[in-house]
Amino acid sequence: MVGLGGAIGAMLRYGVGELLSGEFPWGTLAVNLVGSLLLGVILGLSLSEEMVLVLGIGLMGAFTTMSAYSMDLVRLFDEGQHSQAATYLLITLLGCPLLAFAGWKAVSEVT
Repeated sequence: MVGLGGAIGAMLRYGVGELLSGEFPWGTLAVNLVGSLLLGVILGLSLSEEMVLVLGIGLMGAFTTMSAYSMDLVRLFDEGQHSQAATYLLITLLGCPLLAFAGWKAVSEVT
């Protein structure tokens, strides 16, 4: 179920990226914003476990990882765990780009 949704989500992500390609990463921005909205809708509905696997984890998981991050952050705030939410927000916003840069730089130095 997850794989089926994932295959569709990956193809959609590629299509949006190609459609909105250019100097600015409009495709990535679009899938992250739309995916976050759609995952919120999917998780807000009373869907069966199978549908959540296909649509939430599979489709949205492959379409964007920002959607899962966004919902985790929303849940932390909703549960009143404000300091944990702020920590998660800061670590993600700073750590992910720094680690991506470190990985990119490490590989580019070798090649």
